[in-house]
Amino acid sequence: MEPPGRAALEARLIAAVEALVGANPAARFGIAVSGGPDSMALLYLAACVFPGRVSAVTLDHGLRAESAAEAAMVGRWCADHDIDHSILTPDAPVAGNVQAWARGQRYARIEAWRADHDIDWIMTAHHADDQLETMVMRLNRGSGVGGLAGVRVRAGRVIRPLLGVRKAALLALAEAEGLPHVHDPSNADPRYDRASIRSVLAGADWLNAEASARSAAALAEAEDALEWSVADFAARHVRVEGGGYALNRTDLPREYLRRLVLLMLERAAPDAWPPRGDSLDRAIAAAAKGEQASLGAWLLKGGAAWTLLPAPPRR
Repeated sequence: MEPPGRAALEARLIAAVEALVGANPAARFGIAVSGGPDSMALLYLAACVFPGRVSAVTLDHGLRAESAAEAAMVGRWCADHDIDHSILTPDAPVAGNVQAWARGQRYARIEAWRADHDIDWIMTAHHADDQLETMVMRLNRGSGVGGLAGVRVRAGRVIRPLLGVRKAALLALAEAEGLPHVHDPSNADPRYDRASIRSVLAGADWLNAEASARSAAALAEAEDALEWSVADFAARHVRVEGGGYALNRTDLPREYLRRLVLLMLERAAPDAWPPRGDSLDRAIAAAAKGEQASLGAWLLKGGAAWTLLPAPPRR
């Protein structure tokens, strides 16, 4: 099947953005551009359909010798097309998992840039193939509804209007329009889980990435519905009690109990890491039998009402 052309992609971008943030003719958009074909295609499309309302931003992580030249390449293209472009750098040294550090830096620095430049929304070029890869990675880790919802189409001021578009369509547009672009070698580095999964999925022609993106969107809506109902249950049935919290209704499906216990833990210790799924399930099973179980520094006790209280100090 031939990938959609420029006109079709422009129409899809307009429709997606209007569905996400409305049709505000004064809204300004910042495009996160790495220099890859996906983000260059998004920048090109956005500049075509929202003329005069688009700026671009590139975060040079400094992890590769070529990254500064790639950021400069984006800057030259933007200058040639009268588009404001900023190059940002990290404000903290690499720490822990490199990819997680890079992602955290990218979103934090770009959000600060957005606020400083009075930009309404940041667009990223995540596409249907990215979504499929994310879903497979999370399926392999045993994720629930929230994890399998994959990359969210909107998170705060970040929108991802191309999640229903195939990567091949964006690459074809970049080549057809002569857009300068580079290919990050880390995207094919088998040391990274995503790159390994991408390599395997490339040979699975029977998988439909666009259909998977629709499934992820449906799961995201289901997750939103669950979060809404959990908030309602919590407002009616979670109370402060004895230095902790109590849940006075426990005749609920396990998924609700899991989320309500996590909510109590988050309120009790907002800076603590949430418990692993298996330890949380064991604690819920114990509480359902009227027993008690530890969740880090907290003790979940069953009974007519479940209580979450600080665990006594160890002897």
